[in-house]
Amino acid sequence: MRETTDILISGGGVAGLTAAAAFGSAGFHVICVDPAPPVTEEAGEGADLRTTAFLQPSRTVLEEAGLWDRIAPYGAALRTMRIVDAGGAAPEPRIVKDFDAAEIGEEPFGWNFPNWLLRRETVARLADLPNVAFRPGVATASVLTRATGALVTLSDGTQVSARLLVAADGRASPVREALGIGVKTFRYGQKALAFAVSHPIPHQNVSTEIHRTGGPFTLVPLPDRDGRPASAVVWMDRGPEVQRLAALPVPAFEAEMLSRSAGLFGPLSLLTRRSVWPIIAQIADRFEAERTALLAEAAHVVPPIGAQGLNMSLADLACLLDLARANPEGLGEPTMLTAYNRRRWPDVRARVAGIDLLNRTSMLSARPLRDLRANALNALYSLKPVRHTLMRAGLGMR
Repeated sequence: MRETTDILISGGGVAGLTAAAAFGSAGFHVICVDPAPPVTEEAGEGADLRTTAFLQPSRTVLEEAGLWDRIAPYGAALRTMRIVDAGGAAPEPRIVKDFDAAEIGEEPFGWNFPNWLLRRETVARLADLPNVAFRPGVATASVLTRATGALVTLSDGTQVSARLLVAADGRASPVREALGIGVKTFRYGQKALAFAVSHPIPHQNVSTEIHRTGGPFTLVPLPDRDGRPASAVVWMDRGPEVQRLAALPVPAFEAEMLSRSAGLFGPLSLLTRRSVWPIIAQIADRFEAERTALLAEAAHVVPPIGAQGLNMSLADLACLLDLARANPEGLGEPTMLTAYNRRRWPDVRARVAGIDLLNRTSMLSARPLRDLRANALNALYSLKPVRHTLMRAGLGMR
């Protein structure tokens, strides 16, 4: 059987589902496929326990996709980004610097949401759009592109002819590989633990990134759980250390958390299971091919520092959506895709390089280098114009 559509999205993660909602809300006919049905409950097998902090510019995309009103009640505002250097002899704060959103505007930096919940609400939004078909459990089997469109064969035997193919199928993107687009990958020997905790000391809508060795320990605000303050945690460290931590009994793990968090929130109580994620940085050689656009992790991957990952993905989507709406008749044509690559690839390359440097700095273990890191943080923060420039750059503002 052969079908036709405006856009076929390969990949049903948060980015792919959001793209389907955004293009569908803009009036395009969309088919979105993914080999694995989305897990939409926190306790579900394979649930993504990471969270996403949507920064200010991403809210516009979510509103246009009809998603913001659905997810807003579940988010926690991020009004301050706190950087803590605990790289001294003992795991305790020696430098604490706050980047306050009020210095550059009235809005918070962003809002934090659990990934499993984003999937649940986005799938529900897609069900309301008659011009969008979401097909979980169906994979992209093969891709053939021509000047007139992309012909995609799906794992259920269906052939789909699309004016635009969007690859949102992850860091090992089958579509990217089928089209012969190369990637540059940076490896760190790191993994990350993702989980949620409660704690006796309120977070006060402050996202806290604690640096010692191995990578940052980051607590991002969540709404209260059973009357207690709660945060999502991403704990990055060398791979063997993360595997050791993941295997610890809960009481021993909570003792390790108390030490690594420098006691800033009091004893941390584990609320969810611990999931382990590999850490790399990666950028595709280009973000376009014939009738195809690479989006999100198919195009770029960064370590979870500064809430850049999915926000870069939504910037990809915003750019692609603007180009599609500006010239609907030219959807998927070379002029559109060349413009997309020209606008997005240089910005992403700069961000990948910057986050790569920040991550390598966060991994420092030698005391003199940790002292140098602390002094650099102190110097940058003390210069108000530099501080404001860093905050705006982190949000993707000019």
